[in-house]
Amino acid sequence: MSKHLLLSLLVFSTQLCAQTALQLAPPTAKRSPSGIVTLESTTPDTTILYTLDGEDPIAKSNPYLAPIDLPHGGTVKARTFAKDRKNVSEATEQVFAPLPSFVVPAPSTVVATTQDRSWPSYDWAKRHELTSAAVKKAKPQILFIGDSITHFFGGEQFDSYAMRGQQTWGEFYAPRNAGNLGFGWDKTENVLWRLQHGAIDGIAPRLVVMMIGTNNTGTCSAPDIAAGIEAIVQEFNKRLPQSKILLLGIFPRGEKPNPQREKIAEINSIISKLNGTHNVTFLDIGPKFLTPEGLITKDIMPDFLHPNEKGYRIWAEAIEPTVKQLMGETK
Repeated sequence: MSKHLLLSLLVFSTQLCAQTALQLAPPTAKRSPSGIVTLESTTPDTTILYTLDGEDPIAKSNPYLAPIDLPHGGTVKARTFAKDRKNVSEATEQVFAPLPSFVVPAPSTVVATTQDRSWPSYDWAKRHELTSAAVKKAKPQILFIGDSITHFFGGEQFDSYAMRGQQTWGEFYAPRNAGNLGFGWDKTENVLWRLQHGAIDGIAPRLVVMMIGTNNTGTCSAPDIAAGIEAIVQEFNKRLPQSKILLLGIFPRGEKPNPQREKIAEINSIISKLNGTHNVTFLDIGPKFLTPEGLITKDIMPDFLHPNEKGYRIWAEAIEPTVKQLMGETK
């Protein structure tokens, strides 16, 4: 075969691959009369990623894993991606009006969605699959749920992220058959999705320890974040009506007092009103992590957000009297 012919074949092959990449068809979006949106790709062996905030989907957007409950209406944008998420279709966009009985817009904090903010290093969908199966098998008596602050506390490991409070977890919670449903980068809407899609099926813990919302503080208002937290509480009441809930105030973040801490204080003030309702006991242990000057030090939270072993021990010791009471361990 001549070099010229070989070169021509290589050029043709490259062009064909490029055309194939461009031929990924955008997914279709349909909504049922009850407000359930389904997305479908006509291209086999592909992934659909979507957004609800008006932005075009990128490789770290929300993976479509189940129909989307959207009775309040909204904008759904979706793209078909190859499995490696390198080749991508054009975006499809559908704007859905609210159903007649849902005329008040819902904040993003209460609309259950998936997330993949650190793909591919963190496989959110796989962690959901593994942790859901693990807690169903172990049937924990105390269940922790939240974001990366909870994820890194301890318990069974499902990915490469190091646990930072494993010694404390082993001392305080392993003997109680504890489960950990903390997920890195989760917001309130992501926890809602997990609860609605199998995360707590088949279990009946005596106590749920819950802290969530810090990842919403960059873009959402304090009332909206509080609404998302209350929606999670109501989801627990619906699915685990016998479980008591220890609702923790969001921990302070940042080395020094800052506007984000002020928003967190406002959120905690709002959700503190849930105390005594919906099986909730509210507890704010945030001051335990601060110096008298209001500083967070690196020997407790090296990045001023995630505790280390010392910080997790402060957490465990601060909630222990309440945990004992709610678990019925005190006489």
